[in-house]
Amino acid sequence: MERKWWKEAVVYQIYPRSFYDSNGDGIGDLRGIIQKLDYIKDLGVDVIWLCPIYKSPNADNGYDISDYYDIMDEFGTMEDFDELLSEVHKRGMKLIMDLVINHTSDEHPWFIESRSSKDNPKRDYYIWRPPRDGKEPNNWRSFFHGSAWEWDEKTGEYYLHLFAKKQPDLNWKNPEVKKEIFKMIKWWLDKGIDGFRMDVINLIGKAEGLPDGKNKDNFDDYVMAPEHWANQPLVHEVLHEMNRQILSKYDIMTVGETPFVTPEIGALYVNEDREELNMIFQFEHMDLPDFKDSNLLKFKKIQKKWYEALKEKGWNSQYLNNHDQPRQVSRFGDDQNYRKESAKLLATMLLTLPGTPYIYQGEEIGMTNVKFSSIEEYNDIDTVNYYHEEVAKGRDPEEVLKELMPKSRDNARTPVQWTAGKNAGFTTGTPWLKVNPNYKQINVEEAQKDPDSVLNYYKKLIRLRKREENLALIYGNYIPLFEDHEKIYSYIRQLDNDRFLIILNFSKEKLNFTLDEIPYKDYQLLIANYPVQDEKLEQIKLRPYEARIYRLR
Repeated sequence: MERKWWKEAVVYQIYPRSFYDSNGDGIGDLRGIIQKLDYIKDLGVDVIWLCPIYKSPNADNGYDISDYYDIMDEFGTMEDFDELLSEVHKRGMKLIMDLVINHTSDEHPWFIESRSSKDNPKRDYYIWRPPRDGKEPNNWRSFFHGSAWEWDEKTGEYYLHLFAKKQPDLNWKNPEVKKEIFKMIKWWLDKGIDGFRMDVINLIGKAEGLPDGKNKDNFDDYVMAPEHWANQPLVHEVLHEMNRQILSKYDIMTVGETPFVTPEIGALYVNEDREELNMIFQFEHMDLPDFKDSNLLKFKKIQKKWYEALKEKGWNSQYLNNHDQPRQVSRFGDDQNYRKESAKLLATMLLTLPGTPYIYQGEEIGMTNVKFSSIEEYNDIDTVNYYHEEVAKGRDPEEVLKELMPKSRDNARTPVQWTAGKNAGFTTGTPWLKVNPNYKQINVEEAQKDPDSVLNYYKKLIRLRKREENLALIYGNYIPLFEDHEKIYSYIRQLDNDRFLIILNFSKEKLNFTLDEIPYKDYQLLIANYPVQDEKLEQIKLRPYEARIYRLR
Protein backbone atom coordinates (compact mmCIF):
# COMPACT_ATOMS: atom_id res chain seq x y z
CA MET A 1 0.00 0.00 0.00
CA GLU A 2 1.57 3.24 -1.16
CA ARG A 3 -0.11 6.18 0.54
CA LYS A 4 -0.69 9.32 -1.57
CA TRP A 5 -2.55 12.46 -0.59
CA TRP A 6 -4.69 12.32 -3.73
CA LYS A 7 -5.81 8.78 -2.90
CA GLU A 8 -6.99 9.91 0.54
CA ALA A 9 -8.56 13.15 -0.68
CA VAL A 10 -12.22 14.04 -1.05
CA VAL A 11 -12.71 16.38 -4.03
CA TYR A 12 -15.36 19.11 -4.30
CA GLN A 13 -16.24 20.20 -7.84
CA ILE A 14 -17.21 23.82 -8.45
CA TYR A 15 -19.05 25.02 -11.54
CA PRO A 16 -18.13 28.70 -11.02
CA ARG A 17 -20.95 30.22 -13.06
CA SER A 18 -23.52 28.68 -10.71
CA PHE A 19 -21.70 28.67 -7.37
CA TYR A 20 -21.97 32.16 -5.84
CA ASP A 21 -22.24 35.63 -7.35
CA SER A 22 -20.36 38.34 -5.43
CA ASN A 23 -21.19 41.38 -7.58
CA GLY A 24 -24.85 41.05 -8.52
CA ASP A 25 -24.45 40.43 -12.26
CA GLY A 26 -26.22 37.08 -12.01
CA ILE A 27 -23.09 35.04 -12.74
CA GLY A 28 -21.02 33.20 -10.14
CA ASP A 29 -17.41 34.38 -9.91
CA LEU A 30 -14.03 33.85 -8.25
CA ARG A 31 -14.68 36.30 -5.44
CA GLY A 32 -17.90 34.43 -4.73
CA ILE A 33 -15.88 31.23 -4.32
CA ILE A 34 -13.45 33.02 -1.98
CA GLN A 35 -16.39 34.10 0.18
CA LYS A 36 -17.57 30.49 0.49
CA LEU A 37 -14.21 28.80 1.18
CA ASP A 38 -14.95 28.41 4.89
CA TYR A 39 -18.15 26.55 3.98
CA ILE A 40 -16.18 24.18 1.74
CA LYS A 41 -13.49 23.70 4.40
CA ASP A 42 -16.15 22.97 7.02
CA LEU A 43 -17.57 20.25 4.78
CA GLY A 44 -14.26 18.44 5.26
CA VAL A 45 -13.03 18.17 1.67
CA ASP A 46 -9.37 18.40 0.72
CA VAL A 47 -9.38 19.44 -2.94
CA ILE A 48 -11.40 21.92 -4.99
CA TRP A 49 -11.75 21.24 -8.71
CA LEU A 50 -12.65 24.34 -10.71
CA CYS A 51 -14.45 23.96 -14.01
CA PRO A 52 -12.89 26.22 -16.68
CA ILE A 53 -12.32 29.84 -15.67
CA TYR A 54 -10.16 30.84 -18.65
CA LYS A 55 -11.04 33.60 -21.11
CA SER A 56 -13.90 32.31 -23.27
CA PRO A 57 -16.79 33.50 -25.47
CA ASN A 58 -18.91 30.87 -23.70
CA ALA A 59 -20.30 28.86 -26.58
CA ASP A 60 -20.03 25.89 -24.19
CA ASN A 61 -19.78 27.66 -20.83
CA GLY A 62 -16.01 27.97 -20.68
CA TYR A 63 -15.04 24.74 -22.41
CA ASP A 64 -14.26 26.87 -25.47
CA ILE A 65 -11.09 28.70 -24.46
CA SER A 66 -9.83 31.80 -26.28
CA ASP A 67 -6.89 32.50 -23.94
CA TYR A 68 -5.32 29.90 -21.63
CA TYR A 69 -3.39 32.61 -19.76
CA ASP A 70 -6.28 34.87 -18.77
CA ILE A 71 -9.49 34.73 -16.74
CA MET A 72 -13.03 34.94 -18.11
CA ASP A 73 -14.31 38.51 -17.70
CA GLU A 74 -17.47 37.43 -15.85
CA PHE A 75 -15.42 35.48 -13.30
CA GLY A 76 -12.91 38.18 -12.38
CA THR A 77 -9.21 38.82 -12.88
CA MET A 78 -5.93 36.94 -12.54
CA GLU A 79 -5.44 38.83 -9.27
CA ASP A 80 -8.72 37.35 -8.04
CA PHE A 81 -7.48 33.91 -9.01
CA ASP A 82 -4.16 34.42 -7.23
CA GLU A 83 -6.05 35.41 -4.10
CA LEU A 84 -8.34 32.40 -4.41
CA LEU A 85 -5.38 30.04 -4.74
CA SER A 86 -3.68 31.62 -1.73
CA GLU A 87 -6.84 31.42 0.41
CA VAL A 88 -7.43 27.78 -0.56
CA HIS A 89 -3.87 26.90 0.49
CA LYS A 90 -4.18 28.90 3.73
CA ARG A 91 -7.05 26.61 4.70
CA GLY A 92 -5.00 23.49 4.06
CA MET A 93 -6.88 22.59 0.88
CA LYS A 94 -5.65 22.12 -2.68
CA LEU A 95 -6.95 23.41 -6.00
CA ILE A 96 -6.98 21.67 -9.37
CA MET A 97 -7.90 23.27 -12.68
CA ASP A 98 -9.78 22.02 -15.71
CA LEU A 99 -7.38 21.40 -18.59
CA VAL A 100 -9.18 21.64 -21.95
CA ILE A 101 -6.72 20.72 -24.69
CA ASN A 102 -8.66 18.62 -27.20
CA HIS A 103 -10.01 21.84 -28.66
CA THR A 104 -9.98 25.63 -28.28
CA SER A 105 -12.46 28.35 -29.10
CA ASP A 106 -12.66 29.48 -32.71
CA GLU A 107 -11.86 32.91 -31.21
CA HIS A 108 -8.46 31.73 -29.95
CA PRO A 109 -5.66 33.62 -31.74
CA TRP A 110 -4.28 30.30 -33.03
CA PHE A 111 -7.50 29.49 -34.84
CA ILE A 112 -7.97 33.02 -36.13
CA GLU A 113 -4.56 32.69 -37.78
CA SER A 114 -5.24 29.10 -38.83
CA ARG A 115 -8.36 30.00 -40.80
CA SER A 116 -6.84 33.16 -42.30
CA SER A 117 -5.17 31.23 -45.15
CA LYS A 118 -4.05 27.75 -46.16
CA ASP A 119 -0.39 28.73 -45.98
CA ASN A 120 -0.52 30.39 -42.56
CA PRO A 121 2.12 28.90 -40.18
CA LYS A 122 -0.68 27.96 -37.74
CA ARG A 123 -2.91 26.32 -40.35
CA ASP A 124 -1.78 22.90 -39.13
CA TYR A 125 -2.59 23.70 -35.49
CA TYR A 126 -6.09 22.40 -36.31
CA ILE A 127 -7.53 19.63 -38.49
CA TRP A 128 -8.50 20.92 -41.93
CA ARG A 129 -9.63 18.84 -44.90
CA PRO A 130 -10.97 19.58 -48.41
CA PRO A 131 -14.50 18.46 -49.34
CA ARG A 132 -15.11 14.87 -50.37
CA ASP A 133 -17.47 14.67 -53.33
CA GLY A 134 -18.66 18.15 -52.49
CA LYS A 135 -19.53 17.21 -48.90
CA GLU A 136 -17.89 16.74 -45.51
CA PRO A 137 -14.56 14.85 -45.39
CA ASN A 138 -16.19 11.95 -43.50
CA ASN A 139 -19.40 10.99 -41.70
CA TRP A 140 -18.33 11.79 -38.13
CA ARG A 141 -21.01 13.22 -35.88
CA SER A 142 -20.48 15.94 -33.30
CA PHE A 143 -21.26 15.28 -29.62
CA PHE A 144 -23.60 18.26 -29.91
CA HIS A 145 -25.49 16.84 -32.92
CA GLY A 146 -25.03 17.21 -36.65
CA SER A 147 -21.77 16.89 -38.56
CA ALA A 148 -18.40 17.17 -36.80
CA TRP A 149 -17.19 19.28 -39.74
CA GLU A 150 -17.76 22.99 -40.37
CA TRP A 151 -17.31 24.60 -43.79
CA ASP A 152 -15.02 27.62 -43.98
CA GLU A 153 -15.95 29.75 -46.96
CA LYS A 154 -12.75 31.81 -47.03
CA THR A 155 -10.29 28.93 -47.44
CA GLY A 156 -12.64 26.41 -49.04
CA GLU A 157 -12.06 23.63 -46.53
CA TYR A 158 -13.74 22.03 -43.53
CA TYR A 159 -12.38 22.00 -39.97
CA LEU A 160 -13.06 19.26 -37.44
CA HIS A 161 -15.00 19.93 -34.23
CA LEU A 162 -16.05 16.91 -32.17
CA PHE A 163 -18.05 19.33 -30.02
CA ALA A 164 -19.64 22.69 -30.99
CA LYS A 165 -18.66 24.38 -34.23
CA LYS A 166 -17.03 27.09 -32.13
CA GLN A 167 -14.76 24.41 -30.60
CA PRO A 168 -12.29 23.35 -33.33
CA ASP A 169 -10.14 20.33 -32.47
CA LEU A 170 -6.41 20.85 -32.08
CA ASN A 171 -4.04 18.81 -34.24
CA TRP A 172 -1.89 16.93 -31.72
CA LYS A 173 0.24 15.47 -34.50
CA ASN A 174 1.76 18.93 -34.87
CA PRO A 175 4.80 19.20 -32.51
CA GLU A 176 4.24 22.96 -32.21
CA VAL A 177 0.80 22.37 -30.67
CA LYS A 178 2.34 20.03 -28.10
CA LYS A 179 5.09 22.51 -27.33
CA GLU A 180 2.63 25.37 -26.79
CA ILE A 181 0.28 23.32 -24.59
CA PHE A 182 3.12 21.88 -22.49
CA LYS A 183 4.42 25.41 -21.92
CA MET A 184 0.97 26.49 -20.72
CA ILE A 185 0.64 23.49 -18.37
CA LYS A 186 3.98 24.31 -16.77
CA TRP A 187 2.97 27.96 -16.39
CA TRP A 188 -0.08 27.05 -14.30
CA LEU A 189 1.83 24.51 -12.21
CA ASP A 190 4.54 27.08 -11.52
CA LYS A 191 1.77 29.41 -10.34
CA GLY A 192 1.11 26.83 -7.62
CA ILE A 193 -2.01 24.91 -8.59
CA ASP A 194 -2.21 21.31 -7.40
CA GLY A 195 -3.12 19.44 -10.54
CA PHE A 196 -5.55 19.05 -13.42
CA ARG A 197 -8.78 17.43 -14.42
CA MET A 198 -8.18 16.81 -18.12
CA ASP A 199 -11.24 17.32 -20.28
CA VAL A 200 -11.92 14.50 -22.80
CA ILE A 201 -8.20 13.84 -22.79
CA ASN A 202 -8.49 10.48 -24.54
CA LEU A 203 -9.91 12.14 -27.67
CA ILE A 204 -6.81 14.16 -28.61
CA GLY A 205 -5.56 11.53 -31.09
CA LYS A 206 -7.40 10.89 -34.36
CA ALA A 207 -7.00 7.84 -36.58
CA GLU A 208 -4.72 8.11 -39.60
CA GLY A 209 -6.70 9.09 -42.69
CA LEU A 210 -9.82 10.06 -40.66
CA PRO A 211 -11.91 7.14 -42.00
CA ASP A 212 -15.71 6.97 -41.92
CA GLY A 213 -17.50 5.61 -38.89
CA LYS A 214 -18.67 2.00 -39.07
CA ASN A 215 -21.94 0.39 -40.12
CA LYS A 216 -23.44 3.26 -42.06
CA ASP A 217 -24.12 3.38 -45.80
CA ASN A 218 -25.87 6.73 -45.96
CA PHE A 219 -23.19 9.46 -45.93
CA ASP A 220 -25.72 12.07 -44.83
CA ASP A 221 -26.44 10.10 -41.66
CA TYR A 222 -23.68 11.33 -39.35
CA VAL A 223 -22.45 8.79 -36.81
CA MET A 224 -20.44 8.79 -33.63
CA ALA A 225 -17.17 7.09 -34.51
CA PRO A 226 -15.19 6.70 -31.26
CA GLU A 227 -13.22 3.86 -32.81
CA HIS A 228 -11.49 6.55 -34.89
CA TRP A 229 -10.99 9.33 -32.33
CA ALA A 230 -10.98 7.82 -28.83
CA ASN A 231 -8.06 6.02 -27.15
CA GLN A 232 -5.74 6.26 -30.15
CA PRO A 233 -2.03 5.41 -29.61
CA LEU A 234 -1.08 9.09 -29.89
CA VAL A 235 -2.94 9.82 -26.63
CA HIS A 236 -0.66 7.55 -24.63
CA GLU A 237 2.44 8.94 -26.32
CA VAL A 238 1.43 12.51 -25.41
CA LEU A 239 0.44 11.69 -21.82
CA HIS A 240 3.62 9.76 -21.13
CA GLU A 241 5.73 12.59 -22.50
CA MET A 242 3.69 15.17 -20.57
CA ASN A 243 4.19 13.17 -17.37
CA ARG A 244 7.91 12.66 -17.93
CA GLN A 245 8.66 16.26 -18.92
CA ILE A 246 6.30 18.17 -16.61
CA LEU A 247 3.76 16.45 -14.35
CA SER A 248 6.22 14.20 -12.53
CA LYS A 249 8.23 17.26 -11.44
CA TYR A 250 5.39 18.47 -9.17
CA ASP A 251 3.46 16.98 -6.23
CA ILE A 252 0.09 17.11 -7.97
CA MET A 253 -2.94 15.01 -8.87
CA THR A 254 -4.21 14.29 -12.37
CA VAL A 255 -7.55 12.87 -13.41
CA GLY A 256 -8.53 12.31 -17.03
CA GLU A 257 -12.07 12.45 -18.38
CA THR A 258 -12.16 9.41 -20.66
CA PRO A 259 -15.39 8.45 -22.41
CA PHE A 260 -15.47 5.16 -24.34
CA VAL A 261 -13.06 3.25 -22.09
CA THR A 262 -13.29 -0.31 -20.84
CA PRO A 263 -11.48 -1.38 -17.65
CA GLU A 264 -8.71 -2.82 -19.81
CA ILE A 265 -8.27 0.43 -21.72
CA GLY A 266 -8.65 2.46 -18.54
CA ALA A 267 -5.81 0.55 -16.93
CA LEU A 268 -3.48 1.80 -19.67
CA TYR A 269 -4.02 5.36 -18.45
CA VAL A 270 -3.55 4.75 -14.72
CA ASN A 271 -1.16 1.81 -14.34
CA GLU A 272 1.64 3.38 -12.34
CA ASP A 273 4.42 1.78 -14.38
CA ARG A 274 3.10 3.51 -17.53
CA GLU A 275 3.52 7.00 -16.00
CA GLU A 276 0.49 8.72 -17.49
CA LEU A 277 -2.36 9.74 -15.12
CA ASN A 278 -3.23 9.19 -11.44
CA MET A 279 -6.86 8.28 -12.18
CA ILE A 280 -9.61 8.66 -14.76
CA PHE A 281 -13.35 9.23 -14.95
CA GLN A 282 -15.02 6.34 -16.75
CA PHE A 283 -18.63 6.49 -17.93
CA GLU A 284 -20.00 2.96 -17.88
CA HIS A 285 -22.21 3.62 -14.87
CA MET A 286 -23.39 6.88 -16.48
CA ASP A 287 -25.03 4.81 -19.19
CA LEU A 288 -27.49 3.52 -16.58
CA PRO A 289 -30.68 5.60 -16.34
CA ASP A 290 -31.21 4.68 -12.66
CA PHE A 291 -30.48 1.97 -10.08
CA LYS A 292 -33.80 0.17 -10.32
CA ASP A 293 -33.95 -3.62 -10.56
CA SER A 294 -31.41 -4.99 -13.02
CA ASN A 295 -29.62 -1.63 -13.29
CA LEU A 296 -28.33 -1.97 -9.73
CA LEU A 297 -26.99 -5.40 -10.66
CA LYS A 298 -25.26 -3.84 -13.65
CA PHE A 299 -23.75 -1.14 -11.44
CA LYS A 300 -22.39 -3.76 -9.06
CA LYS A 301 -20.78 -5.61 -11.95
CA ILE A 302 -19.26 -2.39 -13.27
CA GLN A 303 -17.75 -1.62 -9.86
CA LYS A 304 -16.37 -5.12 -9.49
CA LYS A 305 -14.73 -5.33 -12.91
CA TRP A 306 -13.14 -1.89 -12.58
CA TYR A 307 -11.82 -2.74 -9.14
CA GLU A 308 -10.32 -6.00 -10.37
CA ALA A 309 -8.80 -4.38 -13.48
CA LEU A 310 -7.04 -1.66 -11.48
CA LYS A 311 -6.24 -3.54 -8.26
CA GLU A 312 -2.56 -3.10 -7.26
CA LYS A 313 -1.89 -1.41 -10.62
CA GLY A 314 -3.59 1.97 -10.59
CA TRP A 315 -6.21 4.09 -8.83
CA ASN A 316 -9.89 4.68 -9.48
CA SER A 317 -12.22 7.66 -9.07
CA GLN A 318 -15.85 7.67 -7.93
CA TYR A 319 -18.62 10.08 -8.91
CA LEU A 320 -22.38 9.95 -9.40
CA ASN A 321 -23.02 13.40 -10.84
CA ASN A 322 -21.14 16.41 -12.19
CA HIS A 323 -21.68 19.45 -14.43
CA ASP A 324 -22.54 17.16 -17.38
CA GLN A 325 -24.88 14.75 -15.56
CA PRO A 326 -28.30 15.02 -13.88
CA ARG A 327 -28.53 15.36 -10.10
CA GLN A 328 -27.76 12.04 -8.43
CA VAL A 329 -30.67 12.03 -5.98
CA SER A 330 -33.14 12.52 -8.85
CA ARG A 331 -31.52 9.86 -10.99
CA PHE A 332 -30.33 7.16 -8.62
CA GLY A 333 -32.41 7.94 -5.54
CA ASP A 334 -35.95 9.11 -4.86
CA ASP A 335 -36.21 12.91 -4.82
CA GLN A 336 -39.95 12.85 -4.14
CA ASN A 337 -40.60 10.57 -1.17
CA TYR A 338 -37.16 9.80 0.26
CA ARG A 339 -34.96 12.68 -0.81
CA LYS A 340 -32.94 12.96 2.41
CA GLU A 341 -32.67 9.22 2.96
CA SER A 342 -31.62 8.40 -0.60
CA ALA A 343 -29.21 11.36 -0.78
CA LYS A 344 -27.49 10.05 2.36
CA LEU A 345 -27.51 6.50 0.95
CA LEU A 346 -25.73 7.67 -2.20
CA ALA A 347 -23.21 9.62 -0.14
CA THR A 348 -22.50 6.51 1.94
CA MET A 349 -21.79 4.52 -1.19
CA LEU A 350 -19.74 7.23 -2.89
CA LEU A 351 -17.43 7.67 0.09
CA THR A 352 -16.84 3.96 0.71
CA LEU A 353 -16.32 2.53 -2.78
CA PRO A 354 -12.68 2.03 -3.89
CA GLY A 355 -11.22 5.23 -5.35
CA THR A 356 -11.11 8.98 -4.80
CA PRO A 357 -14.64 10.41 -4.34
CA TYR A 358 -15.83 13.56 -6.14
CA ILE A 359 -18.67 15.62 -4.67
CA TYR A 360 -20.43 18.02 -7.04
CA GLN A 361 -21.62 21.38 -5.70
CA GLY A 362 -25.11 21.17 -4.19
CA GLU A 363 -24.96 17.40 -3.93
CA GLU A 364 -24.12 17.81 -0.25
CA ILE A 365 -27.52 19.41 0.43
CA GLY A 366 -29.46 17.03 -1.81
CA MET A 367 -30.20 19.40 -4.70
CA THR A 368 -32.51 17.90 -7.33
CA ASN A 369 -33.19 18.06 -11.04
CA VAL A 370 -35.22 21.01 -12.34
CA LYS A 371 -38.22 21.02 -14.67
CA PHE A 372 -38.26 24.13 -16.83
CA SER A 373 -41.51 24.85 -18.67
CA SER A 374 -40.06 25.71 -22.09
CA ILE A 375 -36.91 25.18 -24.17
CA GLU A 376 -36.24 28.94 -23.93
CA GLU A 377 -35.42 28.49 -20.25
CA TYR A 378 -32.65 25.98 -21.02
CA ASN A 379 -29.08 27.10 -21.71
CA ASP A 380 -27.21 23.85 -22.35
CA ILE A 381 -26.08 23.72 -25.98
CA ASP A 382 -26.53 19.94 -26.10
CA THR A 383 -30.12 20.16 -24.84
CA VAL A 384 -31.07 23.06 -27.12
CA ASN A 385 -29.50 21.54 -30.25
CA TYR A 386 -31.14 18.16 -29.66
CA TYR A 387 -34.55 19.77 -29.10
CA HIS A 388 -34.45 21.73 -32.36
CA GLU A 389 -33.06 18.77 -34.28
CA GLU A 390 -35.88 16.48 -33.11
CA VAL A 391 -38.63 19.07 -33.60
CA ALA A 392 -37.33 19.65 -37.15
CA LYS A 393 -37.95 15.93 -37.78
CA GLY A 394 -41.63 16.52 -37.02
CA ARG A 395 -41.73 15.30 -33.41
CA ASP A 396 -44.12 16.86 -30.89
CA PRO A 397 -42.22 19.69 -29.09
CA GLU A 398 -43.81 18.85 -25.74
CA GLU A 399 -42.82 15.21 -26.08
CA VAL A 400 -39.20 16.16 -26.89
CA LEU A 401 -39.02 18.57 -23.95
CA LYS A 402 -40.42 15.93 -21.60
CA GLU A 403 -37.79 13.47 -22.85
CA LEU A 404 -35.00 16.01 -22.32
CA MET A 405 -35.93 17.17 -18.82
CA PRO A 406 -34.37 14.33 -16.80
CA LYS A 407 -31.24 14.26 -19.00
CA SER A 408 -30.36 17.92 -19.54
CA ARG A 409 -27.00 19.14 -18.26
CA ASP A 410 -28.83 22.20 -16.90
CA ASN A 411 -30.15 19.98 -14.11
CA ALA A 412 -26.69 20.25 -12.57
CA ARG A 413 -26.13 23.88 -13.53
CA THR A 414 -28.96 25.67 -11.75
CA PRO A 415 -27.47 27.99 -9.11
CA VAL A 416 -26.44 26.61 -5.74
CA GLN A 417 -29.25 27.15 -3.23
CA TRP A 418 -27.72 29.04 -0.31
CA THR A 419 -30.81 30.47 1.42
CA ALA A 420 -34.59 30.60 1.21
CA GLY A 421 -34.31 34.27 0.19
CA LYS A 422 -34.57 35.83 -3.26
CA ASN A 423 -32.77 33.82 -5.96
CA ALA A 424 -31.79 31.28 -3.30
CA GLY A 425 -29.19 33.77 -2.03
CA PHE A 426 -27.09 33.07 -5.14
CA THR A 427 -27.26 36.62 -6.54
CA THR A 428 -28.82 40.01 -5.91
CA GLY A 429 -29.31 40.34 -9.68
CA THR A 430 -30.99 38.15 -12.27
CA PRO A 431 -29.43 34.67 -12.29
CA TRP A 432 -27.95 33.55 -15.62
CA LEU A 433 -29.99 30.34 -15.32
CA LYS A 434 -33.23 30.10 -13.36
CA VAL A 435 -33.01 28.82 -9.79
CA ASN A 436 -34.74 25.52 -9.00
CA PRO A 437 -38.12 26.51 -7.47
CA ASN A 438 -37.58 24.13 -4.52
CA TYR A 439 -34.85 26.37 -3.06
CA LYS A 440 -37.11 27.48 -0.20
CA GLN A 441 -37.11 23.92 1.13
CA ILE A 442 -33.63 22.83 -0.02
CA ASN A 443 -30.84 25.28 0.82
CA VAL A 444 -27.57 25.49 2.75
CA GLU A 445 -28.90 27.77 5.49
CA GLU A 446 -31.71 25.36 6.33
CA ALA A 447 -29.38 22.36 6.15
CA GLN A 448 -26.89 23.93 8.54
CA LYS A 449 -29.61 24.35 11.17
CA ASP A 450 -30.97 20.81 10.83
CA PRO A 451 -28.81 18.22 12.66
CA ASP A 452 -30.43 15.49 10.53
CA SER A 453 -29.76 17.22 7.20
CA VAL A 454 -28.02 15.75 4.18
CA LEU A 455 -25.26 18.32 4.69
CA ASN A 456 -24.52 17.29 8.27
CA TYR A 457 -24.53 13.64 7.23
CA TYR A 458 -21.89 14.38 4.57
CA LYS A 459 -19.74 16.07 7.21
CA LYS A 460 -19.96 13.05 9.54
CA LEU A 461 -19.25 10.65 6.70
CA ILE A 462 -16.20 12.57 5.47
CA ARG A 463 -14.81 12.78 9.02
CA LEU A 464 -15.35 9.04 9.40
CA ARG A 465 -13.47 8.33 6.17
CA LYS A 466 -10.56 10.55 7.20
CA ARG A 467 -9.81 8.95 10.58
CA GLU A 468 -6.45 7.23 10.61
CA GLU A 469 -7.93 4.10 12.16
CA ASN A 470 -10.36 3.84 9.20
CA LEU A 471 -7.79 3.58 6.41
CA ALA A 472 -9.48 0.40 5.20
CA LEU A 473 -12.28 2.62 3.82
CA ILE A 474 -9.69 4.04 1.43
CA TYR A 475 -7.06 1.37 0.86
CA GLY A 476 -8.94 -1.77 1.83
CA ASN A 477 -9.81 -4.64 -0.50
CA TYR A 478 -13.29 -4.48 -1.99
CA ILE A 479 -15.30 -7.64 -1.26
CA PRO A 480 -18.83 -7.59 -2.74
CA LEU A 481 -21.65 -9.42 -0.96
CA PHE A 482 -25.16 -10.40 -2.14
CA GLU A 483 -24.05 -9.90 -5.74
CA ASP A 484 -27.33 -11.17 -7.22
CA HIS A 485 -29.63 -9.09 -5.01
CA GLU A 486 -31.54 -6.53 -7.09
CA LYS A 487 -32.23 -4.12 -4.23
CA ILE A 488 -29.45 -4.50 -1.65
CA TYR A 489 -25.88 -3.43 -2.35
CA SER A 490 -23.46 -4.60 0.31
CA TYR A 491 -19.69 -5.00 0.48
CA ILE A 492 -16.71 -5.27 2.80
CA ARG A 493 -13.67 -2.98 2.77
CA GLN A 494 -10.79 -4.86 4.43
CA LEU A 495 -7.21 -3.89 5.19
CA ASP A 496 -5.24 -6.44 7.23
CA ASN A 497 -7.50 -7.16 10.23
CA ASP A 498 -9.66 -4.05 9.84
CA ARG A 499 -13.03 -4.70 8.21
CA PHE A 500 -15.93 -2.40 7.41
CA LEU A 501 -19.34 -3.61 6.29
CA ILE A 502 -21.44 -1.31 4.11
CA ILE A 503 -25.17 -2.07 3.73
CA LEU A 504 -27.34 -0.12 1.25
CA ASN A 505 -31.04 -0.65 0.49
CA PHE A 506 -31.72 0.78 -2.98
CA SER A 507 -35.49 0.49 -2.81
CA LYS A 508 -38.65 1.89 -1.25
CA GLU A 509 -39.29 -1.49 0.35
CA LYS A 510 -38.53 -2.75 3.82
CA LEU A 511 -36.08 -5.61 3.42
CA ASN A 512 -34.53 -8.20 5.69
CA PHE A 513 -30.74 -8.36 5.80
CA THR A 514 -28.78 -11.28 7.19
CA LEU A 515 -25.03 -11.64 7.27
CA ASP A 516 -24.00 -15.26 7.04
CA GLU A 517 -21.19 -15.11 4.47
CA ILE A 518 -18.62 -13.40 6.68
CA PRO A 519 -17.58 -14.67 10.12
CA TYR A 520 -17.25 -12.04 12.87
CA LYS A 521 -17.07 -11.91 16.66
CA ASP A 522 -18.27 -8.40 17.29
CA TYR A 523 -19.48 -5.34 15.44
CA GLN A 524 -19.91 -1.60 15.94
CA LEU A 525 -22.32 0.65 14.09
CA LEU A 526 -20.38 3.71 12.87
CA ILE A 527 -22.99 5.66 10.93
CA ALA A 528 -26.51 5.22 9.56
CA ASN A 529 -29.04 7.42 7.80
CA TYR A 530 -31.87 6.36 10.15
CA PRO A 531 -31.95 6.09 13.95
CA VAL A 532 -30.91 2.51 14.76
CA GLN A 533 -31.89 0.39 17.73
CA ASP A 534 -29.56 -2.32 19.03
CA GLU A 535 -30.17 -4.89 16.30
CA LYS A 536 -28.11 -7.96 15.62
CA LEU A 537 -26.59 -8.29 12.17
CA GLU A 538 -28.40 -11.59 11.79
CA GLN A 539 -31.80 -9.90 11.77
CA ILE A 540 -31.65 -6.35 10.44
CA LYS A 541 -34.84 -4.92 8.99
CA LEU A 542 -33.77 -2.33 6.46
CA ARG A 543 -36.05 0.65 5.87
CA PRO A 544 -36.46 2.40 2.47
CA TYR A 545 -33.11 3.70 1.20
CA GLU A 546 -31.41 2.81 4.45
CA ALA A 547 -27.61 2.92 4.68
CA ARG A 548 -25.32 1.65 7.44
CA ILE A 549 -21.60 1.22 8.02
CA TYR A 550 -20.34 -1.28 10.61
CA ARG A 551 -16.89 -2.09 11.86
CA LEU A 552 -16.51 -5.88 12.14
CA ARG A 553 -14.18 -7.69 14.48
